[in-house]
Amino acid sequence: MKIMVAIKRVIDYAVKIRVKTDKSGVETSNVKMSMNPFCEIALEEAIRIKDSGRAAEVVAVSIGPAQSVDTLRTGLAMGADRAIHVEAPAAAPLYPLSVAKILRALVEIEKPGLLLLGKQAIDDDCNQTGQMVAGLLQWPQGTFASKVILDQEKQVVTVDREVDGGIETLSLDLPAVITTDLRLNQPRYATLPNIMKAKSKPIKKITPQELNVEIECDMEIVQVTEPPKRKAGVILSSVDELVDKLKNEARVL
Repeated sequence: MKIMVAIKRVIDYAVKIRVKTDKSGVETSNVKMSMNPFCEIALEEAIRIKDSGRAAEVVAVSIGPAQSVDTLRTGLAMGADRAIHVEAPAAAPLYPLSVAKILRALVEIEKPGLLLLGKQAIDDDCNQTGQMVAGLLQWPQGTFASKVILDQEKQVVTVDREVDGGIETLSLDLPAVITTDLRLNQPRYATLPNIMKAKSKPIKKITPQELNVEIECDMEIVQVTEPPKRKAGVILSSVDELVDKLKNEARVL
């Protein structure tokens, strides 16, 4: 079975975000970029399934500008067998529906038995692509997966997902779409030998036009602003003073 994993290049989670002076977005020039942490977990799960002998190949896919190749090389160093880079200009914003259409086109070409994605990207927090591509493919889906068990003989995958009431267990017929949560696994570090091997692994380049997908901007960002700074806390002398402030200043009582 083949597993396809979608990975996204985002601003590194440890970087302090700065808003552009014209408030059109966040500053990405000369900023450290890395693989989206949720995508990293999805890729790690795919590699673990392959290592256990239940999959034959792991294909990493990234959509974006030329620099996305660096993210794909990281995925190849982690253990993916090959990669596909869908070149999209940096000036063209990629929204979830456009990404889902591109992934659907790639699935129809590659025909994987399982499509893994991070549940969301830390730059836009949309949490929509996995659900949209499952709808376009008409495949069963398991979102926010905290445990994945693949049964090749029965051609099903069991997914534990965290919900408000506890843990929900789903049994999905393959092929299926799964989006991964933080508690699923701990991604491995790419070792130096694997980083060297990744340089010789193939990365196929393709454009949305070759996939017959038109990138459409169905949303418009009007303005991006930083959240208001939090006011300093105050020390109160009594419970009565606290109640008074909650009632008359905060107006929550």
